[in-house]
Amino acid sequence: MIEIIAIDTPSLGDRSYLVEDGETAFVVDPQRDIDRVLDLAQVRGLQITDVFETHIHNDYVTGGLALARVTGAAYHVNAADPVSFERVSIEDGDVVEVGPRMRVRALATPGHTFTHLSYVLEAPGRAPAVFTGGSLLYGSTGRPDLLGPAHTGELVKRQYASAHRLAEILPDDAEIYPTHGFGSFCSATQSDADRSTIGREKRINPVLTQQEREYVDSLLAGLDAYPAYYAHMGPANSAGPDLPDLTVPKSVDPAELRSRIEAGEWVVDLRSRTAFAAGHVAGTLNFGADGNFATYLGWLIPWGTPLSLLGDTAEQVADAQRELVRIGIDRVESAATGTPEAWAGSAPLGSFPRADFGELAMVRHHRPVTILDVRRNLEWARNHIDGAVHIPLHDLLGRLGEVPAGEVWVHCQAGYRASIAASVLAAAGHRVVAVDDEFDRAALAGLPMTSG
Repeated sequence: MIEIIAIDTPSLGDRSYLVEDGETAFVVDPQRDIDRVLDLAQVRGLQITDVFETHIHNDYVTGGLALARVTGAAYHVNAADPVSFERVSIEDGDVVEVGPRMRVRALATPGHTFTHLSYVLEAPGRAPAVFTGGSLLYGSTGRPDLLGPAHTGELVKRQYASAHRLAEILPDDAEIYPTHGFGSFCSATQSDADRSTIGREKRINPVLTQQEREYVDSLLAGLDAYPAYYAHMGPANSAGPDLPDLTVPKSVDPAELRSRIEAGEWVVDLRSRTAFAAGHVAGTLNFGADGNFATYLGWLIPWGTPLSLLGDTAEQVADAQRELVRIGIDRVESAATGTPEAWAGSAPLGSFPRADFGELAMVRHHRPVTILDVRRNLEWARNHIDGAVHIPLHDLLGRLGEVPAGEVWVHCQAGYRASIAASVLAAAGHRVVAVDDEFDRAALAGLPMTSG
């Protein structure tokens, strides 16, 4: 019996896979923290003999090389990828025998990258399974624009051709196992599906139901910004990442914490947005561990800025550190756990109000306030509050000078990004109110809406 085990990384919207026959196993697209894979293999008594990369990843640092070194497995990376480490080159049509019962066949599926490969698992007594990486996803495909605008036009057409190649080569009952599409910005659109087959995708996936021109136009029109840290992932993965360092950061006291803030370092509070708004160390920034912490921190932080973490518990800090190494932020300068009163010492705490859209609607009748919308461009274009100022969260640090003086009510789609923005604005000296509400309720509250 062949078993395919998905190893989810929900914070980045990705999946890795461990595939085993009871004795032998292979892994596809492992994340940086390979202890999750090693623990699975140990519990099940498996020998990992092969590790496959579908592509040089843009949204996380791979654990493939480190996993291969620890286990002695063969590390399969496309022969055309310009990497600086030893690998077992693989290319279109190559077949790898994994133990006595599993065969893995490589198929060239360019589009997400030029050298993207998918891997077809063939085993007696079961339908094929295809590990599609960033090619054919559930109801979508991978983005074709991550290598820059000069290549997007060519890659989107290749993505279309690759999806059709998979649909033509594989039977309808072939199972699909993508790496992206569960919240990753590497996916052109997102899906709630948890499994799919080639036959299902033929019925519902635009890349397989539309003509090429319609698919290309609609996909490109739907692309929005992606995290700035992606620029660092390709070089890191091509260089061959080592095992991450997850040792506990040194403890920090109030005096050192204040000096780090005053030196321009980032001190990040991992607590919930509710707790942060009620009281925090002045100058700290709120990236709650209860949201897409690593994605937005990696997106906003100037790369290489020293970073310290504040959390409710040591476990919360450790979890955050694990999230950070997945995107190549390997060093946390210091950390503290407990309460903001302990972190601040004798200094007064900062705070700001939270509100909903109903309260915003009432306030506008009594006094002028700035409404700051920090959603992305496509969200703004679909619908926004008339008269609001629009600065996407990922642009806010570079555009703080555009935020009007006076009282600023900041909102996003559901509250998480608004809290990040509010913390940035408060640290810069603005009077801020964080709107912690679902944007769908803005119109119901009587706020005038417009689009475009």
